Amino acid sequence: MKKKYATSCAVLLAMLLGGCSHLPSVGPDYAVPALPMPSGWQAQAEVQVQVQAPKSTPEPAPDLARWWRQLDDSMLDRLVTDALASSLDVRLAQSRLRQARAARGQSVSGYFPTLTASTASNRNSPAKVISAVTGRTIYDAGFDASWEVDLFGGTRRAVEAATADQAATEAALENARVSLVAEVAQNYVEVRSYQQRLSIARDNLASQSETLQITDWRYQAGLASSSDVEQARSNREQTRAGIPDLEIGLSAAENRLAVLLGRHPGALHAELLNAQPLPVVKATIGAGIPADVLRQRPDLMAAERTLAAETARVGQKLAARYPSLSLGGSFGWQAYSFAALGGSDTLLRAVSGTLAATLFDGGKLRSAVEIQNAVQEQALISYEASVLGALEEVENGLTAYAAARERVEARRAAAGAARNAAALTRDLYQSGLADFQKVLETERTRLTTEDNLATAEATVLTSLIKLYKALGGGWEQPVTAQQLPEGKTS
Repeated sequence: MKKKYATSCAVLLAMLLGGCSHLPSVGPDYAVPALPMPSGWQAQAEVQVQVQAPKSTPEPAPDLARWWRQLDDSMLDRLVTDALASSLDVRLAQSRLRQARAARGQSVSGYFPTLTASTASNRNSPAKVISAVTGRTIYDAGFDASWEVDLFGGTRRAVEAATADQAATEAALENARVSLVAEVAQNYVEVRSYQQRLSIARDNLASQSETLQITDWRYQAGLASSSDVEQARSNREQTRAGIPDLEIGLSAAENRLAVLLGRHPGALHAELLNAQPLPVVKATIGAGIPADVLRQRPDLMAAERTLAAETARVGQKLAARYPSLSLGGSFGWQAYSFAALGGSDTLLRAVSGTLAATLFDGGKLRSAVEIQNAVQEQALISYEASVLGALEEVENGLTAYAAARERVEARRAAAGAARNAAALTRDLYQSGLADFQKVLETERTRLTTEDNLATAEATVLTSLIKLYKALGGGWEQPVTAQQLPEGKTS
């Protein structure tokens, strides 16, 4: 009899669990917004771009996943690898992902009944005027189960929301990696740029020191005035005064790079001490088409999954307005001695069911649904704004990259001409065929144009880094728990 009763309960529970999974869930069913997307980039004609066909998978193109390797700099490769392994920002995002996974586990637990076990003993000593029976001890042991049937999908919507939250957190982790790679690369370029500018300034300082010496010799020979000597000295000291600012910038870039790698400021000074030229930029980049941005940028994936979560929570709030069915049961033993527990005469069992509905709450549950509808609308607007912002970043990045490359070509020509002019003027001055003011002017121009060239070369790299970040480069694994948006080309 007992076996038949337990079997019947198990069968009934299984039928209820299976049946609830096929019940309709109240609230809106989520669909990825089909946002209008341009068919191509407006700035594509301004920069040589490799346009790739749209992908059916969310994985970025190989050159985007490891874009920094195109710069062919082994030091940069190692710094990026170390940063991805030890960055505090990445570790923080990983911790948040573990939290999201645990939160989803909590939501899934709502599908199942709660089972508890208990044992107790109670001593009862009635008043003599009530009963002449002496006090006795009652022993209890048993199991209690309770379960709220998911009739209208409140639990299912909660699990759906938690699953989307987990996917959004996974995308946020990938976005942290994308941002980290870009920031490491940018600060590395700054380090090499400051080293190059320091080298230019020190070379010019040496040249101006030599000019000062020549001018002093000419002054002692009666071929130049003391004013020429002081002007040469002033020119040299102005160059010397600019060197500390470059050293401060170099130190700040090194310190920031060390912190990005999870190290103390200054920890990379010895490794970066030897100056190296700036990495070489390739002539072409892989920009894809605008619709690819939806698949490549993890921050857009996070925004889309957040929208899915908030949509599911509308149904969760709505389900609270419908009746709830709770089932309960207990199975155990009760006796006057502990040894007697388990006997057939001590068995007790009970089954209960409760159907409850809120008849009046002053509009509390209705307001909760309205609040969630507004939250869902905000998530949609935020997603649309994020997509437009991403397209803007790519367009601006393409334009800035094209302009930076054009600028560096012009400044390279200007720097070459300034070096030639400075050398020729200096030779003429030594021969007495040029005025000293011309020497000072060409030396200042040489320093300015060479420094501008070094800055322009670094700007090409930083604009390329920003462009690859805007395209979502720097991660490989897709966000597995989401339905990726495809976008609609206009």
